[in-house]
Amino acid sequence: MDLLLWGIFPYIILTIFIGGHIYRYQKDQFGWTTKSSEFLEKKSLRIGSLLFHWGIIFVFGGHVLGLIIPVGLYNALGITEHMYHMVAISFGVPAGIAAFVGIFLLTYRRMSVKRIKATTSPSDWVSLFFILLAIATGLIATTFNVDPNGFDYRTTIAPWLRGLFIFNVQPELMATVPIWFKIHIYCTFALYAAWPFTRLVHAFSFPIRYLSRSYVIYKRRIPTNKESY
Repeated sequence: MDLLLWGIFPYIILTIFIGGHIYRYQKDQFGWTTKSSEFLEKKSLRIGSLLFHWGIIFVFGGHVLGLIIPVGLYNALGITEHMYHMVAISFGVPAGIAAFVGIFLLTYRRMSVKRIKATTSPSDWVSLFFILLAIATGLIATTFNVDPNGFDYRTTIAPWLRGLFIFNVQPELMATVPIWFKIHIYCTFALYAAWPFTRLVHAFSFPIRYLSRSYVIYKRRIPTNKESY
């Protein structure tokens, strides 16, 4: 069972995530957009979007520092487990709360503003639901692990995750992982599986061509004498 849950299923999700994006880009380039609703309502969007995007950026950075960078590097730099844990909690929890409040406001906005609700597609509700679920379970897992002497995911989840990318499957590392971390991981898997089929694809749209394109020159049009009459 552990091999299926932590050795095979992650590759199924990764295949859907990568393959889904390739298929979506080939078949639905015009749908590869944020579908902005700013012209329908701005105030709630501005607050919710800022909280969510800045929060999720710091959350992502924290995941990179905790899961991608080996614990041996921190030990070599003289950063103890206690020091790392305190920094992770001090920055991770506020970032997670900000992201959660932001996505909650954006969800409430779509439910309460009639014009926006009318233009919201089923895929939009799916993406909002799974984002809320992933962030909420992440906050719960972090809350249960506030104790500095608690579970250290850098010696279990982190090497398991890094091993997947080099095809060194180690499902046994997940055997002692607390249930709330496992729930968070699978909620994240659900988000990744739905990602390619929602507006979330816009996260991979980088305006690189803007760096090389010519400037758009705006000229004031002065009417002639004939046009002034």
